[in-house]
Amino acid sequence: MAKKSAIDKNKKRIYMADLHNEKRQVLKKVIRDKNVSQEDRFKAVLKLSALPKNGSRVRIRSRCEITGRPRGNYRKFGISRIAFRDLASSGQLPGITKASW
Repeated sequence: MAKKSAIDKNKKRIYMADLHNEKRQVLKKVIRDKNVSQEDRFKAVLKLSALPKNGSRVRIRSRCEITGRPRGNYRKFGISRIAFRDLASSGQLPGITKASW
C-alpha cells in the first residue's frame, strides 16, 4: 500500500489539472499561433508560467486504483500488475484466463 500522502497529492494534481485545463489550452493555442503578435504571445507565455505547476497533465502519476502503487500499472485496467494477478486468479476479472501452453 502506498503512502496516503502520495495518493492524496496525486488526487490534488488531478483536480488541479481539470481546473486549469481550459486556461492552459487557450494560452497554448495563442502561443503556437504565428499570426498573433510577438508581444501577445510573450504575454501568453508569462500567463502560462504563472499558472500552478500541478495544474499540468504531465504531473499526474498513474497509480493503481486499489493499492496506490505507482509502478507496474496496466493502463487498460487502471490497476497494478500485482492487484491484476490477484483479481484474475480469484476470477473477479471477466474474460481473463491464465495463459497455458
